[in-house]
Amino acid sequence: MKEEIKIDDDFILIRFQNNTDTVIEFKRPVQLGLIQFHFGLKGSANYIFNQGNYIMNLQEEKALLFYNTEKELPLHVKIAPKSWLISIFVSVRKFHGLFTNDAEYIPFLSKENKDKKYYNESDISPSMAIVLNQMFHYNLNPSIKNLYYKGKGYELLSLFFNRNDDPNAEQCPFLVDEENVLKIKKAKEIIIANMAEPPGLQELADEIGLNLKKLKMGFKQIYGDTVYGFLFDYKMDVARKLLDSGSYNVNEVGLKIGYSTGSHFIAAFKKKFATTPKKYLMAINSSMP
Repeated sequence: MKEEIKIDDDFILIRFQNNTDTVIEFKRPVQLGLIQFHFGLKGSANYIFNQGNYIMNLQEEKALLFYNTEKELPLHVKIAPKSWLISIFVSVRKFHGLFTNDAEYIPFLSKENKDKKYYNESDISPSMAIVLNQMFHYNLNPSIKNLYYKGKGYELLSLFFNRNDDPNAEQCPFLVDEENVLKIKKAKEIIIANMAEPPGLQELADEIGLNLKKLKMGFKQIYGDTVYGFLFDYKMDVARKLLDSGSYNVNEVGLKIGYSTGSHFIAAFKKKFATTPKKYLMAINSSMP
């Protein structure tokens, strides 16, 4: 299934949902000067250029960015079975207007890059994954679909360029110390590996070799949230994926991510996604062809 939505002048969003067991191929002309963002929520896809001489692969939870000032980049994509993608096409003029006061921050708008081709792959953050998922599972009146997608499209781009996601952000003096950065990343790995029974903050700080204050400050600077705030978002994202898989019921999902009672899991899920796991499952099932 392909759905193309014109969000605004020079701002187009395409939603690809291949629920079949075969590869689906799609081609579309793209005018010169459009910046292309491609987000992989599930599965994978291959983007083909120059009559098949060059291929870029988009994996699950990855994003690709394409831009070329000198050559048109028509969309030619082969979407693997059971794959869901979102593509955004926006003109440089439109995009520049989103960052009028800070255009130099965006790499391909910098003086040295603005007239060059630009290709980049990056990870999709948990917050971006939530927005992408919402774009597939919306259940709204058709009359406000464009407004909904417009808001989500802008939200997705803002999260894509969120500075707090950059572990080398210059505005964070603490992060100049590479050893501390590695320790904070280790802390993230520890809480993810033990998400059902995470260690206490002091225990975590002792394990990575930082004092409690530096753990809290560093984690917030790198990941934009507190340790447990990040873990909550991560657990809810895992819960969403487990529900998406169709292999677990609500109670099983709750137990897997550390909720001993179903009611606590339901309350947490509703806090994050503004709906219950049961209603979420119903929305998924109703969106399937």
